[in-house]
Amino acid sequence: MSQIYVASPFFSPEQVDRVKRVEAALEANPTVKDFYSPRLHQDAANEQFTKPWATEIFHRDMDQIAAAEVIVTVIDFEAKNLDSGTAYELGVATMSNKPIIAIQEKDEAVNLMITESMHWYTKNVDDLKSYDFTTRPTGEFVGQIL
Repeated sequence: MSQIYVASPFFSPEQVDRVKRVEAALEANPTVKDFYSPRLHQDAANEQFTKPWATEIFHRDMDQIAAAEVIVTVIDFEAKNLDSGTAYELGVATMSNKPIIAIQEKDEAVNLMITESMHWYTKNVDDLKSYDFTTRPTGEFVGQIL
């Protein structure tokens, strides 16, 4: 099981590029033991986008969130709204008392339910290369709150 769960949308080229950079930063961080990024685990026993596939992916991701010590999330918006799947994962993480490490590159307002659940916040993906996942320092959201 993974130590870090990456909660991020990956539906557009921009989103895929961003989460790939998050994954690379985590790989470069000496305090990261392991991470699970759903983008890398879309394979399933069932045909993609069918109900059996969705059930398998949902349970796998929920198991990975439960096993994670920390959630790393990308909170950049598309169409002025956080991805609903990412928001759901953050709700599960919050109710499970998991620290949430948030990355936001765009200058968009963020809903207070997300900003208040964050343990640490940055606007630079490269900061993940040196963030200490062992001591987990805190850092508040800086930006416009909805």
